[in-house]
Amino acid sequence: MKKIVYTALLALLLPATLSVAKKTNAQKDLFPDGTEVPAWFHDVTPVDVSTLGTKYKLTDYGIFSDGRVHTTEIQALIDKAAAAGGGVIVVPQGVYLTGGLQFKQGTHLYIEDGGVLMGSDFIGDYPLGKTRIEGETCTYFGALINADGLDGFTISGKGTIDGNGLRYHQQFWLRRKWNRACTNKDEQRPRLVYVSNCKNVQIEGVKLQNSAFWTSHFYNCENVKLLSLRIYSLGKPDTSKGPSTDAIDLDVVKNVLVKNCYMSVNDDAVAIKGGKGPYADAFMKDYEGVTIPAESVGNGANSNIIIEDCEYGFCHGCLTLGSESVHSRNIILRRINISAQANNLLWLKMRPDTPQCYEYITVEDITGLVKNFILVAPWTQFYDLKGRKDKPMSYSDHITMRRCNVDCSTFFNVKQQEEVYHLSNFNFEDITVTAKNKDFHPEIVEGFTYKNINVK
Repeated sequence: MKKIVYTALLALLLPATLSVAKKTNAQKDLFPDGTEVPAWFHDVTPVDVSTLGTKYKLTDYGIFSDGRVHTTEIQALIDKAAAAGGGVIVVPQGVYLTGGLQFKQGTHLYIEDGGVLMGSDFIGDYPLGKTRIEGETCTYFGALINADGLDGFTISGKGTIDGNGLRYHQQFWLRRKWNRACTNKDEQRPRLVYVSNCKNVQIEGVKLQNSAFWTSHFYNCENVKLLSLRIYSLGKPDTSKGPSTDAIDLDVVKNVLVKNCYMSVNDDAVAIKGGKGPYADAFMKDYEGVTIPAESVGNGANSNIIIEDCEYGFCHGCLTLGSESVHSRNIILRRINISAQANNLLWLKMRPDTPQCYEYITVEDITGLVKNFILVAPWTQFYDLKGRKDKPMSYSDHITMRRCNVDCSTFFNVKQQEEVYHLSNFNFEDITVTAKNKDFHPEIVEGFTYKNINVK
């Protein structure tokens, strides 16, 4: 009798149990490849500077807002803090000029409200060294803020890091008038923030503005959180607009969260990098009998990147893969509002001289103004096969765009070039677009699924 009652009770409870299980699974936050997003991505606990050691306030050590360049004194203060076991460099109210600074293990940067750490506009104040730039490891100028090989580095506060980039920008555009082929590196410019070979990095609250070159660049890093930042570069006149002032460059990274940020720059807002060149994927493929070019050393993949709850002003690309990117997987751009017209919502730059694989990319819950809803096209700037006889093939696979409501010039700007790249498994769902060019050619993509597409 007890067995019968128990069985009947189990039969009554089982449907409810299954329903709860289904609901729990449906609520799980998943990466595009179906793996679960770790709890780390949902923890946005602010930096607590009271737990980071002794505070080293600039004005307490004779460093004042006096218009002088204080690189030597500020670097000595960082070194002093590191030698004492770590601490926080505090920038109080005022404008403090400096050249390139190198943070050490255990040291942190805190900028008070009204405080400005401003970069020198003389490139000689930024030491040369081995670094990573434009898809290669080479000798180049350091950034204003540099951190290499650190665990737990933080930048926080309500103040500003200002690259003082106007003179660099003017010089760049002047150079372009007489040498159209000059590269970004030819006109010598420092980045604003460069973090390399680091883990457990958190940058929050501050304004990053007027960079001379890329605004923030993260290379070979793991577990990076960029929270509530305002990233801005100079505007429209040809003599002042900031060339290549990417807001965030992610270069061989794993586990990155960009949340509650504002980005308006004269290039890409978030660019996924990782290497370029005909043998850029040598780190993951064996090329027998081929001498791998030196610039391929240091290339790598990007994985597990979430950009969410951000607002965009003008930019070239809201999410751009390339122009130097080898393998990028599990990237989410979601809950984004574009308040000024951006050029491209999703931009896949396909280099004919570089083997690339962009896979499992999701763009969802987007509102605002863009020129191109999606742009996929060859990117041939500084094209160079370096003697390779065949063109390396590239692939974009499992690209999802859903729940988007945007105004744009062109809905589906996708170029077909099968001899260079192959597109497969795209999925568009619940998209409302007002577009001048409503062309839609799903036949370009192998395995294109779509539903509820409303192009007005």
